[in-house]
Amino acid sequence: MSQTGAAANAADRLGLTAGMVVQELGWDNDTDDELRISIEDAIDADMVDGDYGNVVDAVLLWWRDEDGDLVDGLVEALTDLVGGGSIWLLTPKVGRPNSVDPADISEAAPIAGLAQTTTAAVSKDWAATRLIAPKTVS
Repeated sequence: MSQTGAAANAADRLGLTAGMVVQELGWDNDTDDELRISIEDAIDADMVDGDYGNVVDAVLLWWRDEDGDLVDGLVEALTDLVGGGSIWLLTPKVGRPNSVDPADISEAAPIAGLAQTTTAAVSKDWAATRLIAPKTVS
C-alpha cells in the first residue's frame, strides 16, 4: 500500500511550496523517505543541509530523544532561518522508540526563543511541531 498521497498531504500541511529553500537537519537512516520526497516535490528542489551557508525559508529538524539537548538543537536550527520562517520539529510519535515527550518540546521552545504553533501527524512514525520566532515589537 502506497502512502504517497498521505505524504503529499503532509507536505501541504507543512505549508511548504515551490521556490522555498528548506534546510534539513538531523537526517538519519530512520527518517521517513516518502515524506522527504514529497517535501522536495512540493518545493520543487532538493532540501539543503547544515553547510548551506545562506538564509532558508524553513528548517526541517528530525529529532529523537537520544539526540541530546533539544534547546541546543533548536538554537542551532535558527542559524540560517530567515525572519518569519518556521522550524518543523519532526519527532517519533509517542510510543515509538526515541519519542520525545511533548512537555519537553513545550519547555524547550521558549528557552530557544521560539513559540509552538501547530502539531500534525505527518507519517506513520513521525509527528511535526511548528515552531516560530515570536514577532518582536519595535
